Amino acid sequence: MSHYIVEPVPGVSGAIRVPGDKSVSHRSLMLGSIADGVTEVSGFLESEDCLSTMKAMRALGVRIEQIGPQAVRVHGVGMRGLKPANHALDMGNSGTAMRLMTGLLSGQSFDSELIGDSSLMKRPMERAAKPLREMGAQIATLDGKPPVKITGGAKLKGIRYELPVASAQVKSAVLLAGLYANTPTTVIEPAITRDHTERMLLSFGCQVDAAHGEVSLTPPTQLKACTLEVPGDFSSAAFFMVAGSINPKKDAVLTITGVGINPTRTGLLDILALMGADLRVVNHRSAGAEPVADIEVRPAQLKGIHVPEHLVPLAIDEFPVLFVAASCAQGETIVTGAEELRVKESDRIAVMAEGLKAMGVTCEVLPDGIRIQGRPEAKVFSGGTVDSHGDHRIAMSFSVASLRAAAAIKILDVANVATSFPDFPGTAGSAGLNVTVHD
Repeated sequence: MSHYIVEPVPGVSGAIRVPGDKSVSHRSLMLGSIADGVTEVSGFLESEDCLSTMKAMRALGVRIEQIGPQAVRVHGVGMRGLKPANHALDMGNSGTAMRLMTGLLSGQSFDSELIGDSSLMKRPMERAAKPLREMGAQIATLDGKPPVKITGGAKLKGIRYELPVASAQVKSAVLLAGLYANTPTTVIEPAITRDHTERMLLSFGCQVDAAHGEVSLTPPTQLKACTLEVPGDFSSAAFFMVAGSINPKKDAVLTITGVGINPTRTGLLDILALMGADLRVVNHRSAGAEPVADIEVRPAQLKGIHVPEHLVPLAIDEFPVLFVAASCAQGETIVTGAEELRVKESDRIAVMAEGLKAMGVTCEVLPDGIRIQGRPEAKVFSGGTVDSHGDHRIAMSFSVASLRAAAAIKILDVANVATSFPDFPGTAGSAGLNVTVHD
């Protein structure tokens, strides 16, 4: 089992670029595959998660070429052109890919089965399966978990579905199934979630209307191939936003270039601003349907806050590293309304609390969140060993904690970092962190 050794360093500075957005990369392959024509994608994230989606689409009869670094060409087969795979489709560690593919495959004429690695096979799938069954899909799970078995040939009908919990993955699964429905489909959100699916459907020529917390899709007769540019992944940039904020190197500036700043993803910017962080979003531009900018980060004395619950769905993947920031803040930070964190790659609330306590941070697990007592001192973390439980975001978060650690941090079970951030140690090193990989 591979692990990191992360040594304390004087600080971080300079300019870095993070890999392409994972959410956008997944969707570019899925929609490009069922479009008419050739879709070219630049900035594609060549991570294990996205490569699992690529392998699955190829197994369904789609020709996908890797034509250069972070560049792919998808030869679309049209909405009815996918072919049955001759084996179960392995989605690796990606819950996003499995839930979205469940929606996409619900309207096909053939049977499909979705599996994943040991972590993914324990994750809940019924929240996506339930509304798809209401549309007429025939889906079976094993006690609510994978394998997900989809019986082909179902006639799907459009529905009006109110999400019980804000979830971009469930919303996207319903919209992808809605492509094959006989009438329009509407999803009602209790809180705004990431809208990459809606934006990309528009790029492929679909009619999508979003207003007042409702998203409606009119079933198209075809999707039209297009050219897509994938922005830098905001969730990957988040580690360096926090690193720059808790930076012991005074007057240093850390710049993350080309970051996607889709407003349904940037809750962390708002939360860090409420904590007193010095973050400046500059050089605004566009990458296709997605807004992009550079983010400059300067050290600041953060203060503890009660995170507003309306920001929680807009920062759901960034909470592990936010907990590191909260540990370095003046006063108490409370997060509530974040039960979604318990069904990610790990129970991120429990696993982060375990690691923080192991390094001397006082925190209390709440039913839907956490309470952290910050310590605004030079060495907040004692160092020592933490277990990431195979969760890539936990591993990278504790790497950032090394900036305020009294001794080296050993982080166990880090192989899954490659699912979202290939060569994280190299990028971290270019900013000034000292992360080494050991087998």
